[in-house]
Parts: sequence; structure tokens; C-alpha cells
Amino acid sequence: QVQLVAPGGGLVQAGGPLRPPCAASGRIFGIYAMGWPRQASGKERDIVTAINWNGGSTYYADSVKGRFTISSDNAKNTVHLQMNSLKPEDTAVYFCAWGRTSHSGKYSYDYDYWGQGTQVTVSS
Repeated sequence: QVQLVAPGGGLVQAGGPLRPPCAASGRIFGIYAMGWPRQASGKERDIVTAINWNGGSTYYADSVKGRFTISSDNAKNTVHLQMNSLKPEDTAVYFCAWGRTSHSGKYSYDYDYWGQGTQVTVSS
């Protein structure tokens, strides 16, 4: 079992930053990926960004490239999502996910465990 805790959502003005963390605990070992899927109201869930512990490869959706950065603290099994230049269209519930995989983490099926989700609202 893997537990994921991702506080840190909230309300932010357009153009502003937000940096929610996600901490994983439990049976954390070997090769795995952690990522940030998000789901906006009325839309399908998509993977915003992900990082794989196997070499640190990262994935970014086109919509966030240049604005979002994922980073990992291996000692703490924590990833941070640095979100800059936020836009109203970034408003969504952001989940943290963990999967035992050597893949990039760009697909939902890469993940075995999902956090509860945190609301991020960007006001215009």
C-alpha cells in the first residue's frame, strides 16, 4: 500500500504561483513514477506532469510546458509542483498519483495509487 498526502491547493490570482507538495509513504521502493493528474469540471482527467525515479525523467503536458516544474526530494519521497503564470484554465482538482512503473508517467494507467485531490482555483 502507498499513501499520498497532497495539501496545498487554494485560490490564486491569474499570473500567480502555487507550489503544492505531495508526500508518499508506505511501500516505496524500486522504480516508480509520481505525477499530477488534474480534472477540470466537465472535462476528462489528464496528466499534467510526472517524474520517474528511474533516472529522473520528466513529462509535461503541452498546456503547462514552460510554466510548471515538477521536482523530487528523494530522501522524503516527496514531489513538488511549481506552478507559475497560472491561468484561469488551470482551475481544476489536482491529484497526486504514484505508480510502480519504468514509464514516464504520462498515462493514467501508469498509476496504482491516487491521492484525494486538492482544488486549485485561478481567478481572472
